[in-house]
Amino acid sequence: MLITLLTDFGLTDEFAGVMKGVILGICPQARVVDLSHGIEPGGIYQAGLMLAASYPYFPLGTVHCAVVDSGVGSKRKIIAASHGGHFFVAPDNGLLALALADNPPQSAVIVENSAYFLNPVSATFHGRDIFAPVAAYLAKGVALKDLGPAIDWQEVMSLPFSRASVEKGKIIGSIVAADRFGNLISNVSAKDLRSLVEHTRATNLEFNLSGKTIFGLSRCYSDAAHQSPVAVIGSRGYLEIAVRNGSAQKFFGAKPGAEIWAMPGRPKK
Repeated sequence: MLITLLTDFGLTDEFAGVMKGVILGICPQARVVDLSHGIEPGGIYQAGLMLAASYPYFPLGTVHCAVVDSGVGSKRKIIAASHGGHFFVAPDNGLLALALADNPPQSAVIVENSAYFLNPVSATFHGRDIFAPVAAYLAKGVALKDLGPAIDWQEVMSLPFSRASVEKGKIIGSIVAADRFGNLISNVSAKDLRSLVEHTRATNLEFNLSGKTIFGLSRCYSDAAHQSPVAVIGSRGYLEIAVRNGSAQKFFGAKPGAEIWAMPGRPKK
C-alpha cells in the first residue's frame, strides 16, 4: 500500500502534512512517499514531467496523487486512472495527460462519488478533502469504477507539449523545465540525438542556446570546467544544459520555452 504525493504546497505550511494525516486515518497501513512538494506554484508542466520520470520506478499497485491545482473549487474535474499496474489521481488540468503522454491509461474515471471524500469539502483545499482520501481508498482496494463515471482519455484535458523537430540537418527543440540546481531540461531526447548523428554522420555535436554555443555532448556534469556550461543526457533521457558548480538558468538567462538547437559540430574544446 504505497502512495506518492506530488504537490506545489511547499513545506512551510501544514498542507502536505495534513494530506498524510488524512491518508493514514483511512489507510493506516499505507506508506507515503513525498515525491516532491517543491513544484513551482501552478507548475503543471514541471509536475507532469516529474511524474512521468518517476512513477515507473515504483512498485506495481502504487497510487500516485498529484495536486497542482490552481482551479481548486472551480468546475474542473478530478481524474483517477490506472495504467500498467499504477493508479493516478490528479486534477483535469493537463498534468496527468503530460505524465502519461506516451502511455495512455487503460481506464480513467471522473472522481465524483462523495462517499470517498471528507465531509464537508472545503472550496480551497481539495488536496485534503478529496485527493488524499481518494488516494487512500484506492490503496485500500476500492475500484476505479466506484469513484465515478468512466471518461474517454481523449476528453481529458491536455496541454501542448511540442516535440523537437528536425530541419535542414539540425534538431530544433525547446527548454521545458529547470530543476532546483538551475539545470535546463529540454524536449530533445537521447533518441533524437542518436538519429541526428546517424543521418548526418556527425562525429560530434554542438548546441546553441540563447546565442551561446556548447561544444560536444558530455557524459556527466563534472566533465566541464568550474563554472563552465556542459550538455548531457540527464536521468530522464533528455538533453540537459548545465553549468558545473553554477546555474545554467542564470548563465544563459533562459526560461522554459527558450529554443535550443542541436547540430553537427566541431570537436569540443
